Amino acid sequence: MNRRRAYQDDDEYERRPKRRRVSDNQEIEDRLESLILRVGEKTTSSLESNLEGLVAVLEADLGTFRNKILRILSDCAVKLPEKCTIYSTLVGLLNAKNYNFGGEFVDHMVKNFKDSLKNCKWDAARYSLRFLSDLVNCNVISATSLLQLLESMVDASTDDTVPQVRRDWYVFSVLSTLPWVGRDLYEKKESALENLLVRIEIFLNKRTKKHHNALRVWSVDTPHPQEEYLDCLWAQIRKLRNESWAEKYIPRPYLAFDSILCEALQHSLPQIIPPPHHESYVYPMPWVVYRMFDYTDCPDGPILPGAHSIERFLIEEHLHSIIETHHLERKDCASHLLSFPYKSKIPLEYCIVEVIFSELFHMPSPRYLEICYGSILIELCKLQPSTMPQVLAQATEILFMRIDSMNTSCFDRFVNWFSYHLSNFQFRWSWDDWDSCLFLEPEHPRPKFIQEVLLKCLRLSYYQRVKDMMPEAYEKLLPPITQPDYKYTSDNAAELLGTAAAHKLVVAIRQKCTPEEILNELKDLPNPRDTENDMIETTFNPLKIDVFTQTLLNLGSKSFSHTFAAISKFHFVFKQLADSEEAQICLLNNVFELWHDHQQMMVVIVDKLLKTQIVECSSVATWVFSKEMSTEFTKMYLWEILHLTIKKMNKHVMKLSAELNEAKDKLSRDVESSSSDDSDNETSTKKKKDENVERPTEEAVEKMEEKLEAAYGDQKRIFLIIFQRFIMILSEHLVKCDTDGRDFNTDWYRWTIGRLQQVFLLHHEQVQKYSTTLESLLFTQVDSHILDVFSQFVALTK
Repeated sequence: MNRRRAYQDDDEYERRPKRRRVSDNQEIEDRLESLILRVGEKTTSSLESNLEGLVAVLEADLGTFRNKILRILSDCAVKLPEKCTIYSTLVGLLNAKNYNFGGEFVDHMVKNFKDSLKNCKWDAARYSLRFLSDLVNCNVISATSLLQLLESMVDASTDDTVPQVRRDWYVFSVLSTLPWVGRDLYEKKESALENLLVRIEIFLNKRTKKHHNALRVWSVDTPHPQEEYLDCLWAQIRKLRNESWAEKYIPRPYLAFDSILCEALQHSLPQIIPPPHHESYVYPMPWVVYRMFDYTDCPDGPILPGAHSIERFLIEEHLHSIIETHHLERKDCASHLLSFPYKSKIPLEYCIVEVIFSELFHMPSPRYLEICYGSILIELCKLQPSTMPQVLAQATEILFMRIDSMNTSCFDRFVNWFSYHLSNFQFRWSWDDWDSCLFLEPEHPRPKFIQEVLLKCLRLSYYQRVKDMMPEAYEKLLPPITQPDYKYTSDNAAELLGTAAAHKLVVAIRQKCTPEEILNELKDLPNPRDTENDMIETTFNPLKIDVFTQTLLNLGSKSFSHTFAAISKFHFVFKQLADSEEAQICLLNNVFELWHDHQQMMVVIVDKLLKTQIVECSSVATWVFSKEMSTEFTKMYLWEILHLTIKKMNKHVMKLSAELNEAKDKLSRDVESSSSDDSDNETSTKKKKDENVERPTEEAVEKMEEKLEAAYGDQKRIFLIIFQRFIMILSEHLVKCDTDGRDFNTDWYRWTIGRLQQVFLLHHEQVQKYSTTLESLLFTQVDSHILDVFSQFVALTK
C-alpha cells in the first residue's frame, strides 16, 4: 500500500512540470498577443523604440511560437486597419532579421486574402490587399509582383458577363489601396501604374449608374453634390496623382527604419487569380458619398479638407473603422473618435458628425441600429460639451433647411434620431427659429417633420410634457390627446345598432366570462351585410366584429399590458370572428376607429394581432392601402406597421428555411452513417440509436418543404399586393393630374413614391428573389416615373 502511494506521488511529481509548461506557454502566448495588439498605443517611449523592442521579443520567440505570431500579425492586419502601417513596419523589421519568417508571413497573408475572396469577406479582403501593398513600402514584397496582383484585380472588372457590383468592388479595392502604395509605385514603376489607371478610367467611363438616384440622401446637388462612391474616389485619386502621390495623413513609421529595411531581401507574390463569380456570391452594394459640411461651415481654425482631396477619404475611412470596432460600447467609441490621431490638423467635431450622419443615412439601411448612432452622439456631447453640442445643433439646422429634398427613408431616421436626442436633453430646442414652417402646407416636409418628431417624443414622454415644451404658435402641430374614441358611450350611441349588445358585453367581460359566453352574447346581432339581393354571399358579420373589438380593447385601454391580456384571453373569439381576409380588414378598421388618436397603440396592437396569428400579413398590407386609411397614408406610423408586417413574414420564411436545411443535413448524415459498416462497434450502434431519436424522416422533410413553399407563396403574395396597390394609386394620381392639367409633383406624390422606393430598398434581399415575377406581372406598362424606381432597384445588384 505504501509502495503504491509512493508510485502515485512519483507519478504526480512527473506530471506537474508538464502542466506548468503548458501554463507557462499559454502565459507567454497571451503576453505576446497583448504586446502585438498594444503596439502603437500612447506610451512614454516613442513608437520607433517600441517597435525595436517588440521585434527583439518576437525574434527570440519565433522558434517556439512561430505559428501563433503569424496568426496574430495577420489578424491584426485585417482587424485593425487603422494601424496598418505600424504592423507592416513590424513585419518589415522581422523580415530584415529573418528572411524565412518574412516569406512565411507573406504566404500566410496571401492564403488569408484568397480565403476572404472565396468566402465573400469583402472588407477583410480589401484590408488584406492594403496590407500586402504597404509591405512594398517596407521592402518585404516587390513592386512588380504587387502590380501583377493589382492588374489581375482590374482584369476581374473587364468581364461583362458578371454583375456590375462584382466589377465595382474589384476596382474599388484597387483604388482604395493606392493612397498607401501609390508613391512607391510611381517612383519605381511609373508607366505600369499609369497603364493600370488608364484601364480603371476606361471601366469607370463605361459603367452604368442607374442605381445612383435610389441611394441619394437628397434629390438635389446643392450645396453639395451627391456623388457615387467610385466617381468620388476616382476624383480623389486623380487629384492625388496630380500632386505626385503625396498625402499628409497616413503615418509611415517605416521611414524611420529606411536604412534597415532597404537592405532586406524582397519576396515575390505568387500569381493570384480572383475566384470566378458564383450566383450565390453577395457583393457589397454601391453607395453615395454623404456630404454635409464644407470649409465655409467650419469656424476659424483647421480647414476641412476638400471633397476631392484624398485626405477627406482617409479621415472618413479611419472614423468609419473606429465606429466599426467600438460601436457596441458607446463610451469607448466616443472616446476613440475624439482621440483621432490628427485632430489638431482638422475640424474633428465636424468630421465626426458628418461621418456619423453618413452612417445613419446610409442607403438602403444603416450598418447598425439607429439608436447606436444616437447614443454615440450623446456621449460625444458629454465628453466635449464646449464644442460638440454646437456642431450638432448646426448639423440639425442644415438637415432641417434641406429636408424638402430629403429621401423618405432618411426623413424617418432623422425624425427618430432627433426625438431620441431631445428626450436626452430635457426636450430643449430653439423652436422659434423654425416658425416659418407654420405657414406651409401640412404635407410639406418641414411642418410634417415637426409633427412626426412630437409624435415620437410622445412615445418617450407624456402629453403635457410635449405640450409644455412647444411655443403657442405650434399648437396646430401638436398631436391629439392619446385616448380611445369608444363610440358606444358617445353622445349618439343610442342611435347605433350595437349599443345594447356592447353594454351587455362590458358587464359579461367584467364578470370574467369565457370566450364561449362572449360568442353567445354576440350570436343574435343582425348582420348589416344581409341584403335583399340573395346573390351576395355573406361570409362574416361586421357588427359582431365591431362590437366585440371596440368593447374589449376599450376595456383594456389602461395600458399595453391590459390590451395584450385581453387579446390573449379572448384569442379564440377573434379567430372565430376574423376567419377571412375581409373580416380581418374589418377588425383592423375597428382597431383604428377606436385608437385613431394613439399611433403607438395602433402599432403595438397590430403587431400583437400578427404575432397571435389573428390577422394575416396579407390582410394588413391590403388594409394599409384601403380607402379607410387614406387620411393616414403619409403618416410614419402606418409605414412602421407595414414594414414590421413584411419583416414578420420574412422572419417566418427564414425560420422555415433554416429548419428545413437543418433537417436535410441530419437526414444526409444519417444516410451516410448507416451506409458505413460499423455493425461490430457497440459504441457506434448506441450512438446511432441516440441520434435516431431526433432523426427526421423523409416524410417529415417533405412536409417541411411543402410548408416552406407555401410560406414563399405568401411572401410573394404580400409583395405583389403592396406593389400592385402602389402602382394603382400612383397611376390614378398621374392620370388625374394630366387630365386636370395640374403638376403631378405634389407633396403627396413625393411621399408616396418615396414609400415605394423605401419598400424596395428596406427589403431588397427578399424582393430581389421575385424581381422577374414583378417585372412580368406589374412593372411593364406603367408610367415611366414608377418604372424608374423599379429599374433603380434592379440595378443595385446587377
